[in-house]
This record gives sequence, C-alpha cells and structure tokens, in this order.
Amino acid sequence: MSVITVENISKHYIIDHKRGKGGTTLRDMVSENLRSWFGKKRPDDEEVTHEEFWALRDVNFNIEQGDRVGIVGHNGAGKSTLLKILSRIIEPTTGSVKIRGRVASLLEVGTGFHPELTGRENIFLNGSLLGMSRNEIRRQFDAIVDFAGVEKFLDTPVKRYSSGMYVRLGFAISAHLDPEIMIVDEVLAVGDAEFQKKSLGKMRDNSASGRTILFVSHNLTAVQALCNKTLYFEKGQLLENGETNAVIATYLSKVSRTRLCRSWDTPEEAPGNDQVRIKRIELIPEYQDKLTHIDVRTPMRVRFEFWNMMDSANLNLSMHLNSLTGECIFNVGSKSQPYGKGLVTGECTIPGYFLNDGSYTISMMIVKDTVTPLYHMEEGLTFDVEDYREGVAWYGKWPGYVRPQFQFHMDSLVAEPVK
Repeated sequence: MSVITVENISKHYIIDHKRGKGGTTLRDMVSENLRSWFGKKRPDDEEVTHEEFWALRDVNFNIEQGDRVGIVGHNGAGKSTLLKILSRIIEPTTGSVKIRGRVASLLEVGTGFHPELTGRENIFLNGSLLGMSRNEIRRQFDAIVDFAGVEKFLDTPVKRYSSGMYVRLGFAISAHLDPEIMIVDEVLAVGDAEFQKKSLGKMRDNSASGRTILFVSHNLTAVQALCNKTLYFEKGQLLENGETNAVIATYLSKVSRTRLCRSWDTPEEAPGNDQVRIKRIELIPEYQDKLTHIDVRTPMRVRFEFWNMMDSANLNLSMHLNSLTGECIFNVGSKSQPYGKGLVTGECTIPGYFLNDGSYTISMMIVKDTVTPLYHMEEGLTFDVEDYREGVAWYGKWPGYVRPQFQFHMDSLVAEPVK
C-alpha cells in the first residue's frame, strides 16, 4: 500500500537581483516603501531584475508502507525542499502530495523546540506538535530521555544545549512517539559515531515494525546500510528511483571528479623538455561487482609511457600518491636501468583494500641516475575512492588515508587456577 504519493510537484521561487550602488539596508527598504506609497519610480541605478528558480520540477514517485527510502544528490538538488513539502511546512507550486499516516519530521537542529523551556518541557511541547496525547508522551518519556542521553540536563533550558544534544533529543522524540512515517534530514551528521549507530538502528527497528522512513544524507554508506530504495535528485529533478545500490552507483558515476587518463599523440605537443616527454599516464581500475566507480576493494594499475629523447641514460620512474590537501601518502620508484632513445613504459599496482575512501592525486617523476629529476608531472591523475563496508555496524568516517586488511588474530586463553 502506498503511504506517500507524489504527483507532478514543482516548487517555484522568484529571486530579486538589485543592480546599483545601494544594498538591502533598513534605509533602502524604507525608501523603497515610500517610493511605492507615493507612486515614484525607482532610480535608474537601482534597477531590479527578477529571476525564476525552480527548486523542484515535475517530480513523481510512490513510497510503500515499510519502505526505507534514501534521498541523495548535490547540495541544492531539491532534497530539503521536497522534505519540507512532505512535512507540510511549505506548499508546492503545482502538483499534489497524498500522505496516509502520522508524520514525524526532523529537518533542522532544534525543530519545534522553545529555547527558554527545559528539555523535559520541550519533550511535551514537541510531542504535542507531532499530534501525541499527554498520556502517549508520558508512556514513552523514560525511553526518550534514555535514548537522548540528556537525563543530567533534563531540567536545563535547551538554549544551553550543544547542537549534538539538540539533535539527540529531537531525534529521540521523533523516533519514540510512534509515527507511521519518519522524515530525517542531514541533521544526524551533527551527532557522534555512537549516536549515529543508535539512530540508524532505531530507524531500522521502526521500519521492521511497518513504519516508513525517508532519510536524506551525504553519508552514502549509511544510506546503503539503512535504505532499500533511493531517490537521486539533481537540479530539482528526480533522475532515478530504484534499488539503493543501483541508484548510488549511478550517482557516484555522475559526481566523480576522476581524471583517469591523460595522453598526447606526438612529442611536440606533449609536456616535458628536450630530454623526456610524457606520452601517457593512466589509472586502470579492476572494478568490483560490475560497478563503474572505485571503492576501497578495487585493485588498480597505474601505467606510464614517456619518450626518452636522449641517446643513452639510466632512468627510473618515481610515483607519488597524494591527498587533495597535498600530503604524500606514499612514494614508490622503479629500478634504475639504461635506456636508449625511444618509448619507455612502466606500470605500478595498487592492491585492493589498501587506500581508505577519499580523493587522491597521482604525480610522476622521471629520474636520471637515481638522483636527478628530469621532469615532474604534478597531479597527473585525480580519482576518488568510495567507501565499502560489510558486517560493520559503525558508519562514521573511517580514520586514516590507508585501510589495509592485515592478519589480525585473537585467542582465548583459559587461565590455570592458582594453587
């Protein structure tokens, strides 16, 4: 049974652009109101133009009861606008939304809280806003406080809470007051790893009991772990709607910043100098599970080709793999050997389960006699490594630049009784 039906919804805004010397100050607004009152025209140097902006455009989808639906896309893709429409905070410009069931939304830190009221008072206030009776709130009160971990500060005004405490309490209220549909925006990113784990587990439990979840997050690992379906938005349009792994694969293929190959046909156009010139530098991934993006499992080969313009020289290649911030993750070099004039090739293998998820660049250096750099191509290639986890219940950022799978044994020893 469909609990959410979205039919041809669009959301339209008008953005005013003021061109001239003035800014949007109180004096400017008073002057504008007076001009309008007396029917005077705006000065020529204060022309205002109007721009149409469609935050959403012709969006259609259905969500079934018990579905766990992820929503992914760039910032500004229309995700938050969609959630506000589904939460009845704003109305669509065109189209219709049909919702069957009680909705609990957690869209911003402290949504529905009064800063001067205590945590205890805000639990009752927020629960009432969600349509709960006082008895329902009392029945879940202890579970809410325990989940949020704010018992020590329960009678403190929430204006003194940290952003993490705000989110924990807001999520705890939304999750425990038995909504049929739960809508959660990126606010969970404010919480620590333990809270993220608890929250995802709670949403999974809610879904198992027949409740429907809508979850917006840039943490694709969390989306994959929680959601069975995913919506991919771009520039206000729904580009894909389907099984989570397939949709995320499409999303990653479109947003990747990869530059996996650079090549030049002739030495005359190639980068380098009178001694050496680059012909080709290429990263060749061995994609896993028929994917089209690199993740932490993916083995890769880096292939180099360059023209040696010298009659004879001892040469070797030096490869630097760097983070986008410029830190060198590792440097590896080939053996120095004598080469004559002509094309020289080299290849280096980076095994799977070595690099952590993140963005990286590859630089290559051609070295003579092991000590003299002849040419250094910085940031020759750029690529992203996406996360992949199996059998792990924590979805925070894995620390470090490398993520090897070393042999790591544990044994249980039975202590002998002391005589």
